[in-house]
Amino acid sequence: MTTSFAELGLNEQILAGVDALGFTTPTPVQEQAIPLVLEGRDVVASAQTGTGKTAAFTLPALQLVLGHLAQPHEGAEDPEAAQPEAPAQEEAPTEEPAPRRRRRRRRRGKGRGESSPIQGTPGYGPYALVITPTRELAQQIEKVASAVCEKTGQRAVIVMGGAKFDRQVAQLSAGCDLLVATPGRLIDLMERNLVKLDQVEVLVLDEADRMLDMGFWPSVRRIMHAVPERRQTLLFSATIPPSIKSTIDAMLTEPATVEIARIGETADTVEEHLCPVTQGQKTQLLQALLERGNPERVLVFCRTKSRVDEVSAVLKRAGVKADVMHADRRQEAREKALAKFRDGRVQVLVATDVMSRGIDVSGIDAVVNYDVPMDPEDYVHRIGRTGRAGATGHAYTFVAPDEITPLREIEYFTKKLVPVWDLEGFAYDDGRIVPNERRSTTKTSRSLFSGSRSRAKGPRGGRYGRHY
Repeated sequence: MTTSFAELGLNEQILAGVDALGFTTPTPVQEQAIPLVLEGRDVVASAQTGTGKTAAFTLPALQLVLGHLAQPHEGAEDPEAAQPEAPAQEEAPTEEPAPRRRRRRRRRGKGRGESSPIQGTPGYGPYALVITPTRELAQQIEKVASAVCEKTGQRAVIVMGGAKFDRQVAQLSAGCDLLVATPGRLIDLMERNLVKLDQVEVLVLDEADRMLDMGFWPSVRRIMHAVPERRQTLLFSATIPPSIKSTIDAMLTEPATVEIARIGETADTVEEHLCPVTQGQKTQLLQALLERGNPERVLVFCRTKSRVDEVSAVLKRAGVKADVMHADRRQEAREKALAKFRDGRVQVLVATDVMSRGIDVSGIDAVVNYDVPMDPEDYVHRIGRTGRAGATGHAYTFVAPDEITPLREIEYFTKKLVPVWDLEGFAYDDGRIVPNERRSTTKTSRSLFSGSRSRAKGPRGGRYGRHY
């Protein structure tokens, strides 16, 4: 029996926003997560890319803070503002003790037109805060939030690097119910005393596995120290690896777990192909792959920004319509590149790993891992850009002899082998390593001296020959 959004506990205003977004039936992660969030629970949710995680936290978060609309947001004098709040003892007693995560009493008397003790600080809010690693993801979340806010009367603000600083400060000064931010820009605003997070009741970490790793964790920790301790915390990602479990346990209180896919599971709509090749032939293989199938949209992932630029330049010289996305490009250029790729004006978009979590384009025919990702979780995110919305997609992973180790880590992580695939008619160099079909997906421990004799045999007979 199909569940409707109304059955999840969403109110009429939020449901109007759901209709505006064109959503009809909740996805599994939405069906399971939304009621838990509305209950006030801390939630840890993992689901494959393209399964609607953004709406799964945005819709209930906006509903939880919807009561703030009772405040005088238009600068009108609020007769209740001058009245002291009723003493806590006068409130009707509840039958059961309130849970620790019960939402705080709302602050009154700060409308949009009132001054704030800190210049640039919002007159109200934010009451919900979403932290996400990339600008593209921030824009996607803000797009969903804004569509709902048009129906609820709330305000959503986005702050991120690469955008005009003064404009973002002005938007914050007008107040907001929900703030979507990338860590770097939010820290910058906090250091300049231009934003306060002491009214945050719902904190969301999108792409939680990336937000809690060593790259982002120092910034995230500072942000968490700035928000109230009594808050509701939601962690959403395609992968929740065991390595961050201790951090999650310290951040959340008795969280509910929503696991749509097991750790490392890839979408069954994606056909995975392992392409053994030498480093010197990767560009030739990519060009041959594009010529053979003539796909409309191909997303190519490289390990470094310089590598992205090099691959794109080679493709352009060969007459392929290509563009690039990485952190060194201006935000305007990144948006244009993504728009051209989405519209079909560019056939190939070459990107770095961080973009694997911020590219939401329908109809991507294939993903090419030009370089094997060093982080197995990035592999899951990369190939999840294709095969979305039930369509079949293809993922090609080019593996050179020096990329054996990261490839094996991916297969250990996903618990399955990536099938070997050769492009018919392509003349491969003899130096490539073709995997052994009987290789294991279970990582075994080896003694200090294990394999020392076989390593002397070289790439064709040593450890690679045994494992591959």
